[in-house]
Parts: sequence; C-alpha cells; structure tokens
Amino acid sequence: MTLLNSGRINRRGFMATTAATALAATLPTGRAIAAPNRGGHLRAAIGHGQTTDTLNPGTYENSFTTSMSFAIHGRLTEVAADGSLKPELAESWEASDDASVWRFKIRPGVTFHSGKEVTVEDVANSINFHRGEGSTSAAGPLVASVTDIATEGNDTVVFTLDGGNADFPFILSDYHLVICKAEGDSIDWRSGDGCGSYVLKEFKPGVSFSVERHAGHWRDDVAWFDSAQVLAIVDQNARTTALVSGDVDIVDRLDLKTVGMLARRSDIQINSVAGTQHYTFAMNTTTDPFTDNHVRLALKYAIDRQELVDKILFGYGSVGNDHPIGEGQRFHNKDLEQKAYDPDKAKFHLKQAGLDSLEVSLSAADAAFVGAVDAAVLFQNSAAKCGITLKPVREPNDGYWSDVWMKKPFSAVYWSGRSVEDQMFSTAYQCGASWNDSFWCNERFDELMIKARSELDEAKRREMYYEMQTLVSDEGGVMIPMFANYVFGNSTKVAHSDVMGSNWDVDGQRWIERWWFA
Repeated sequence: MTLLNSGRINRRGFMATTAATALAATLPTGRAIAAPNRGGHLRAAIGHGQTTDTLNPGTYENSFTTSMSFAIHGRLTEVAADGSLKPELAESWEASDDASVWRFKIRPGVTFHSGKEVTVEDVANSINFHRGEGSTSAAGPLVASVTDIATEGNDTVVFTLDGGNADFPFILSDYHLVICKAEGDSIDWRSGDGCGSYVLKEFKPGVSFSVERHAGHWRDDVAWFDSAQVLAIVDQNARTTALVSGDVDIVDRLDLKTVGMLARRSDIQINSVAGTQHYTFAMNTTTDPFTDNHVRLALKYAIDRQELVDKILFGYGSVGNDHPIGEGQRFHNKDLEQKAYDPDKAKFHLKQAGLDSLEVSLSAADAAFVGAVDAAVLFQNSAAKCGITLKPVREPNDGYWSDVWMKKPFSAVYWSGRSVEDQMFSTAYQCGASWNDSFWCNERFDELMIKARSELDEAKRREMYYEMQTLVSDEGGVMIPMFANYVFGNSTKVAHSDVMGSNWDVDGQRWIERWWFA
C-alpha cells in the first residue's frame, strides 16, 4: 500500500488536523493577528442564487448553494486555505501502489445535527448517490471512475476505481460530495440534516438561508460566529449598497468599477485573490453555426482579450487562452501559443467555413459574471472588424442558470475552476458530462483524460495535460478570454486570515466557518 504521506500521492503537502495546527496553517506570516473570537450574528450578501435552487447536493451550481453546502455539510477531505489537502470526515487514507484502490478511515464520534453518528454506510450511500446511469448529479463525472464502494468494519470505506487516480482524495473535497444520512439505498438530503459546523435553520431558494453553530461539532477551530444569514442579492448595486450601509458584513463579486472608491472607506476591506476563476462564452457545438470549428476559431480570434481584462476586470485578472487551467496550476501549458485579437485570422477561418460574414447572438447577464453584458458589447465591437455581426442579448438574472445556460446556443458563463486538472476537465469538457456547456466531444481528449488520471509519472502526465489544453483551446467550444481574481469586500468588524483559499470565491467558500468578528 502507498501511504498518504508519500511524496507521490501527496504532491501538495499534508496538514495535521489538530485544532492548533489547522488554525496555525491559516494565519498570516507577515503580521500579528488577534486570535479568533466566538460570537455574533453574521450577515452576508451573495451575488447568486435562484428560485430553482434545492437542498439536493447533486444540483448545487452557484455560490449561494455552495456556501451553504460548506457550512452545513461535511466531506471526506478539505482543501485548506493554502491549497493543500487535509482530512475532514476521513481521519486518514491510503492507496494501492497503482492508486486504483483507496481506503479511507472514517473519523469516529462525528454526529449529524440530529444526533445520529456518521457511519461508513452514510459515507458509502452519499457517494453512491452521485453514481450510476440514472444519476443526474453534476458530480456524476467526478465519481464515474468508481466501480465499487465497500465497507470494512465500522471505520473504513474502500473505493475501487477503474484505473489509477492520483487526485482521488482531492476529488472527494468537491462541494457536491457531502456526507448525508443513509436512507435505504439512498440518502436523506431533503431535511438538510448535515454534519457540518453549522445547522440549517431556514432555506428560501433564491432568497436566503440561515444557520446556527452546531454545538456538537467535532472541531473547535471553526464556526466562530453564533449564527449567520446569507442573502441572495444578484443585483450588484444593491449588494454593494448593503455593504456600504452596514446592512450586511460581507459581499462577494464586487463591481470592479467601484472598488477604488470602496477601498477609500476606513470601514470596508477589499480583498483580491488570484485563483482558478475564469469567465467564458460557451458555444453549443451541436448547433449551427458552432458545429464548424472554423467558426469557433473565427470568434476566438475576433475578441480582444486584453481589452476585456482592462475594461471589465480593471486589471484584476489576466488574459485567458481558451482552456480552463490557470497559470498557478501544476500542469498549466506554458508553451501553448497565446491567442490574440487578429481580424485577418478571424476572416481566414470564416472563409474556411465557407462564409463571407457571420451573424450570431450572445446571451449575457450579471448573473453570469459582473460586467458580462458590457463584455458582450466590447466583443460586438471587436468582432465587427472581422466580418462578424454579434448581437448581445441581455437576459434576466433570475433563472439565468436554468433557462439560459446550456439552453441558449451562445452564452456568458463564469467558472470557479477546480483544484486539480482532472476535476475541471471531467466536470465540463468530458463528452456527456452534465456541465459540458459546449456539448463538445473529442475522442482523443477523453482518451487522454483517462490516461492522465492514472499516470503516476509526472513528466508523462504533464505531456498529456499539455495536449488536452491544446485540444480544448484549438478545437473546443468554449471561449475563455480572461481569468478573474476573486474580489470581495467585508466590514472591518469582520476578521480573517491573510491567507485565503483560492479554489473558490471568498476564501474557498468557507468564510462562514473560517472568519470571525474582530
């Protein structure tokens, strides 16, 4: 067996899970910081959420449900603020030499909010909930490689995969893969009875949710607030006004046009964290004219990426190259030629597609990302010089993710990215994946994804991930013109570590349990 502290399996380092070491790992090294205080009621406004949101973990798809998921539920593993992986409900784990069989020892004494102790059956059923041909879970592709889940005694769950996967423990940190109570062959997700650090008290889809600290939680280094209320306020101006007026303590997705003015206030702190978040324009490759890769390439060369970074992100980000792997990630293809605005190349590809001109509509809304409509207008202007008539369509914020995304053939999208390359690719680029929003299928890409997942030789694995990024960039149906920093604000009454998670927005979406009142 290969133990979890082997260099090969634990590429990013492993953190001990005592309260002292876990908290110390989050503290800044550049200045002293006061110890966290318990108490108080936190109020936050999130620029996401819709009336179709549910408590079903397979349906979580936005920051509103994600932040709720991390507050009320537990997972087997956790991505720490510094990007390393540490145990959560799993006390430890080990893998076979080929990384195809994984044994997770479950932490004893952890209880659900109802008082029931978490068992290996709960764990097995919770992961099985996302598996199988009938599964509609967005996490289905993440666990598709699992061929069997078995239990050993009262404390071990064994996962058998269809091939080696060195990143499997990272995958189990995904916000969908929460551990719920077993209910027959399935799980009880409707009650909201979780084993996280907070108890769900009220859930109003697309409006708000409220939580209170779980007095019986197994950790004493999280859940500093007594309670919290999170409001879904998609309108960016209303969200910012709520922070300025003191009606809320935290807001995400700040309007980058006004960040400079907000930063002048002594009662507000602005945070900017570079990570895996990227803004995209997804083309349905099964719908004309996007079935032709030359049309897709024409559009990719018809957008001025640097202009978007300057005018939409105001410098809080970087240019993207039509693949979802960020510069800070382990297997980022630094050798791939950067696509740039080139009207001649755009016109060339239009001619290759047999077209002298092209007319398309692009759906956008602030629900996709702040400034999405403005970005579509800038795209319209640059595309006009390439023989492309692009018509921005302002869509309603409410229902954008249920009625527009993956429904309209060309739409603006935001992605938070994923901690590891395989997780991002299998979620959104694998043929048939629930969230493959370009409906793109490429046999070579899928073949490489399976091989790279099980390859333990770093050099060979890098070569495969480089090729996959090239395929997505040159043949895929998603335009990724920019990577955006996470920019969010909080009242100075709220305190947090200087080191914050970059795997999701607002400290890895764990702000409810990691932050405290100063």
